[in-house]
Amino acid sequence: MSVPSAIVVGAGIVGAACAEALAEAGCHVSVLEAAFAGAGATGAAMGHLVVMDDSEAQFALTSFSRRLWAARSLPPDVEDDPCGTLWVAADEEEMGHVRRRAAFYAARGEKAEVLDAAALRTAEPQLRPGLVGALRVPDDRVLYPPAAARLFLERARLRGAEVWTGLPVEAIEPGRARCSGGRWLEADLVVNAAGAWAPRLFPGLPIVPRKGHLVITDRYPGFLRHQVIELGYLESAHALTRESVAFNVQPRRTGQLLIGSSRELVGWDDSLNGPLRGRMLRRATGYLPGLTHLRALRTWVGFRPATPDKLPLVGMWEPGLWVAAGHEGLGITTAPGTAALLAALVLGRTPPIDPAPFDPRRPMPAHA
Repeated sequence: MSVPSAIVVGAGIVGAACAEALAEAGCHVSVLEAAFAGAGATGAAMGHLVVMDDSEAQFALTSFSRRLWAARSLPPDVEDDPCGTLWVAADEEEMGHVRRRAAFYAARGEKAEVLDAAALRTAEPQLRPGLVGALRVPDDRVLYPPAAARLFLERARLRGAEVWTGLPVEAIEPGRARCSGGRWLEADLVVNAAGAWAPRLFPGLPIVPRKGHLVITDRYPGFLRHQVIELGYLESAHALTRESVAFNVQPRRTGQLLIGSSRELVGWDDSLNGPLRGRMLRRATGYLPGLTHLRALRTWVGFRPATPDKLPLVGMWEPGLWVAAGHEGLGITTAPGTAALLAALVLGRTPPIDPAPFDPRRPMPAHA
C-alpha cells in the first residue's frame, strides 16, 4: 500500500500532533493554518495532562495519550511539570466519589491515592480547612500548550512536512483545500483539525464553540504543589448549560498560578463576562483563600470545541475527508493519542484503542 499525501487544516496542538504522526508514518504532509501555531484554543488553554473517567472511552483515550506524553523528551520551553492532580472532596458524599474513582483507576492499572483530611492538608496547606479528602493522581502533569504545539510542528518539519501559517482555508473537498485567494492545494486526503472552527469547513459537524475565561497571577513559587480541582468539575465541564464555573487552579513552572474555569454557550461572543469571571474567582478563593492576597496579571477568553456526547470526533467524515476535532477541554491531554489513532485509521493499521466511540458519524444527542 502506498503512503498517502495529506493536508492538515489547523496548527493547534491536535493538528500539529496529527501532522507529526502522519509525517512520521511517511506521508507527505502540508499544514495550513489561518494565523499561527496554537493561535486558537491551544493558546487559550490550561495545560493539563489528565486521565479522566467520565466514560470508558474517555478513560481509554486520556490514559493512552498521557502515556505517550510521558514517553516524550520535552524541551524546557514546554514547561513540563509532573505535579499530579488533586481531586478535592468538600463533603462525605464527594468522598464517596473519591473512593469509587480510586477503585475505577486501580482496576485499570492507573495510579491513584485516596487522601483523608489530614493528608490533604499536608499535601496542600493553602487549601481551606474543612475539606474531607481528595483523590491524588500522581502521574498527571501540566505543561505550556503553545510551546508543545510548536514542538510537534517542528518534528513534523524534520520529517518533511510543509507548514503554511497566515493562510486561511476557505473550503475543503475530497483531496483538496481552497486557501484564501482561491488557490487550491491537492493531496490524497484532507484532515480537518480546525477545532471550534471545524464546522465551517464540514457543515453538519456536531461541534459548538464553548467560551471560557482564565486568569493568571504574578509569580509565587511554592504557593501550590499540585493541580487542584473540585470533584464537581466534571459535572460543570460536561453539562452543556449556558453558564457554569468550577474550581481548577494549576501551578506553572514560572511560579505563576492559572485560575479557571468558566464555560459559556454564547456563540462567538469574545467579550469578557465580568460577572461570570467574578463567580469563577470566588469559587477559586472558596477553596484557596490565599489567592485573595495574590496579584492577577491578565484575563483572557478562548473557545473550546464541544460535542454533545463529550467525546472528540476522530476518523473519516467521508471518503478523502477526515476529522480530528471536538476535544473541548481535553485537547492538550489527548493530542498525541488522537494523532496516533488518526494515523492508524488513515493507513489501515490496527488502532491503538477502540475507534468506534470517536467515529465522527456516530449517533449523537442534540445540542442543548
